[in-house]
Amino acid sequence: MTWDEVWSAIVNWALNTGLKIVIAIVLMIVSFKLINYLARVIQKKAEKSPKYDKTLCDTLSYAGKIILKVLVVLCLIGYLGIDTGGITALIASLGVGVGLAVNGTLSNLAGGVLLVVTRPFRIDDFIEACGYSGTVESIHICTTRLCTPDNKVVLLPNGVLSTSTIVNYSQKDCRRVDIAFSVAYGADFEKAKKIIADLGAAHEKVLSDPAPFVRVTAHGDSSVEITARFWCKNEDYWSVKFDMLEQVKTAFDRENIEIPFPQLDVHVKDSTAETK
Repeated sequence: MTWDEVWSAIVNWALNTGLKIVIAIVLMIVSFKLINYLARVIQKKAEKSPKYDKTLCDTLSYAGKIILKVLVVLCLIGYLGIDTGGITALIASLGVGVGLAVNGTLSNLAGGVLLVVTRPFRIDDFIEACGYSGTVESIHICTTRLCTPDNKVVLLPNGVLSTSTIVNYSQKDCRRVDIAFSVAYGADFEKAKKIIADLGAAHEKVLSDPAPFVRVTAHGDSSVEITARFWCKNEDYWSVKFDMLEQVKTAFDRENIEIPFPQLDVHVKDSTAETK
């Protein structure tokens, strides 16, 4: 084969197959960018509009993005003249083996579908599950992404999550703040109860309905335990709890109400006296 024939073959390949490959690559890049753009638009629209379920839109947009990209790749393979029938047959023949290999992944996939259908929580809910607690950032096909209060990211497998106990702290508008205070037996516990009740009633974030609860709930070894229960908006839970702890301590100190603490009395026995 002469150099002219080699060059002619290269030029023919570049004008035919090579040009198709370039077009396919360009189409793939443009299609992927368009798919990503549409997914972002759907997510932003779901976040801004109360008519759309943010959790469902986020999950469906993520799944749809993957499916559309796979379809684009298959179409481009067909455009290049590669027999997609052979690829389909290969995928079908490997189906059983892949199914066994990704058994856990399929379980997570089924768990993800179950979570989207049953809706035990939504995006932006604060939940506790599988030994972790945090805010739900996203629900993907196989995993759920949590952000913990100390800003750690935790990925929980949907298969395990869908069958575990889930505590959703955000589903209700109001939460109850339970705080136990201890006062000495010699202190005026009725006065202590009134101080706690007055501070709760004066707090702007404590709700009057349901009414606060302040009662003696236990007689401990060295103290009387007073339990206070206040209702507040979900987002005010920690503010109310920390405020009440600080304000009650300050008020008890001002009114000379003793807060007992564990004490240990040590008696030293003189063994030399016994031997005399």
